[in-house]
Amino acid sequence: MSHVTTSGRQTFLSAELMAARTQPMLFNALTRTSDAFGFAAFTFCRAPSSSDTLLAPLVIETSAPPQFLRDFDRDQLLRIYPLLGRNKSSMVPRTWSLADKPPSPEMQFPPQLKTFLETHDLTTGFHLPVNSNEGQRLVFTLIGNRPNLSQAEVNELSVVLLHAMTAYNNIVRDGTAPLYLLSAREMEVVRWTAQGKTSVEIGQILTLSDHTVNAYMTNAIKKLDCVNRTQLVAKAIRLKLIN
Repeated sequence: MSHVTTSGRQTFLSAELMAARTQPMLFNALTRTSDAFGFAAFTFCRAPSSSDTLLAPLVIETSAPPQFLRDFDRDQLLRIYPLLGRNKSSMVPRTWSLADKPPSPEMQFPPQLKTFLETHDLTTGFHLPVNSNEGQRLVFTLIGNRPNLSQAEVNELSVVLLHAMTAYNNIVRDGTAPLYLLSAREMEVVRWTAQGKTSVEIGQILTLSDHTVNAYMTNAIKKLDCVNRTQLVAKAIRLKLIN
């Protein structure tokens, strides 16, 4: 889309996002948005709290490779991601570049995280906290290997992603999201729970620790607004997420 003017790019991407009526359509539009701005991948997720240690259970949609998420969570890098503390207090878009000096100490990337990102050839990023209609704190993150965004690009991308947030709110409001509300891994955990498996047994089946299984389970309970595993399984069956 390099031949498209900035104004044309924003118009095109915003229109595609606003036309999304299902979560798969939203995923495709977000993927094109990420590509259009020269990023390698996007992640749209619930804003992590200080107690969250894993990224994957928070993800609503992402184009990042599954192995990237597994490696990120294996090293529990969410705990040292420097933008974590800003999710609750600010809706200001943020950019970062490993090649630039951080604007403040709290934006400093710890060596372990920096090495991880450099290994995956991810040297720049964009971070935008948003609110859903239900008051849930969500975050758009785009990462890749490109020059740091200019202020004009930051403004343009922020407008485009706010259209994505509107589209997501509409999808949730219209009830077209339930089939895609849980991630694939969350669905696996719920499905095995419905078959009477314990967290330890599910972990053995999926090659995960029971701690990770419980994290997926807790996230699924929150997403479907349940209070325990029994209610979660019953609701998942009622929504025809599992048989």
